[in-house]
Amino acid sequence: MNPVEFTGTAKLDRKTKSLVRRLDPRDIAIIDHRDLDRVSAEELVASGVRVVVNCSESQTGRFPNPGPLALVRGGVKLVDAPGSNLFEEVSDGERLTVRGGSVFRNGTCLASGRVLEAIELDRHLVAQRARVTEALEAFAENTMRYLREEGRLLSEGVDFPPLRTRFRDRHALVVARGPGMKRDLRMVRPYARDFKPVLIAVDGGADALLEEGLKPDVIVGDMDSVSDRALKSGAEILVHAYRDGAAPGARRCEELGVPFQVVSMPGISEDIALLLAFEKGAELIVAVGTHFNLVEFLERDRPGMSSTFVTRLKVGEILVDAKGLSRLFSRRVGIWPLVLFAVAGLTAVVVAVVVSPALRELIELIANELRGLVS
Repeated sequence: MNPVEFTGTAKLDRKTKSLVRRLDPRDIAIIDHRDLDRVSAEELVASGVRVVVNCSESQTGRFPNPGPLALVRGGVKLVDAPGSNLFEEVSDGERLTVRGGSVFRNGTCLASGRVLEAIELDRHLVAQRARVTEALEAFAENTMRYLREEGRLLSEGVDFPPLRTRFRDRHALVVARGPGMKRDLRMVRPYARDFKPVLIAVDGGADALLEEGLKPDVIVGDMDSVSDRALKSGAEILVHAYRDGAAPGARRCEELGVPFQVVSMPGISEDIALLLAFEKGAELIVAVGTHFNLVEFLERDRPGMSSTFVTRLKVGEILVDAKGLSRLFSRRVGIWPLVLFAVAGLTAVVVAVVVSPALRELIELIANELRGLVS
């Protein structure tokens, strides 16, 4: 049950993916996230935070967005207060009280909004799904524009720098910060153990790999959601430079003193990761957390998402989403299942001997005969 009134410590960040790393159940998360996506919702729930105040609309109706509903069903109270000045009036660490849809500091109301309920969000989601055709038309138009402007990506490829990591005739596992990333990554751990693929992380995907005891070989991205620990893990680093030449991750790598190379390409960083594996000769690309279906494309609300659609056209049949991986390979049977089977069989024999006097007499007879032969 969501708390009617909750007092806690304010934590603010306009980048939700940065904020989730420093939240705990005693905090009030203040975000500015229009159309709160499902990935951010999952991360907010996992942080344990109980109250989230959004200074933008969590659900605009532009496309079927399951993020806010996932957050509320996860037990988090979600307050929408679009247009409020909380980022200007509140500092990190202040004590605030959320009562209903209003935010108070020392009894003074700083913002008033409304609490989003699961029933309402579910009803809106159903209605939005009926309007998905409009969103699809806009997405298709954007994709065609991208093809006209950047279509050479399909024919010429990307000029990647030389890397130490060998890709040729190996599998590549690409891990991006996307829907179901942690769940799917746990599922493919046996695959990673058995096939030892090249591990390519997209930004925060590097930390997800480290949490699973896997070390990334290459980290790709603008480095805005990856930890210092991951950047210093020894992985090769490719900083994403955008169309205007800006490479925001380069400065961070320089400050940390870690070597890096820059790759210039329109679109998003997970496209670079997929194309890197493809251009370097990977035999199979397994994707974890990448954007896979129409809703996932639309919920990012970026023109660059069209490049992901085009990238998948180029990579083609060697790309496999982790959600279908279990159907494509059989896990090798290790020694431990055999050991457990043998122990179970031996236990059954011992139990049978104990409960059967006839079997005990037979075994004693065989043992006496063997001792006689040995002596």
